[in-house]
Amino acid sequence: MNKTRFIRHFFMGLVLVAFFAGCAGTQKQESTGEYIDDTVLTSKVKAEILNDPMLKVFQINVETFKGVVQLSGFVDSANASARAVEVAKAVKGVQSVKNSLIVR
Repeated sequence: MNKTRFIRHFFMGLVLVAFFAGCAGTQKQESTGEYIDDTVLTSKVKAEILNDPMLKVFQINVETFKGVVQLSGFVDSANASARAVEVAKAVKGVQSVKNSLIVR
């Protein structure tokens, strides 16, 4: 009876370890918590860009990976590109900003 109980507890522990290891992030993959944090950051950056009268939110795409925000899309001027980066950097939680905006 003790042996069966030990085996059952061992496998339950093994399943728990596998579950928590599956939620951990790597360099190329976010953990569940990081994904949620990045989703919130993306929303905050989009909201700030939308509130800025110089920027057109529908022309700027925002993606976040592990706190690094990437801006892509099209803007009308170099000033608008610089302003988008400035707005994104001002959001709390943003570690850095990659500017892939194209001036047309």
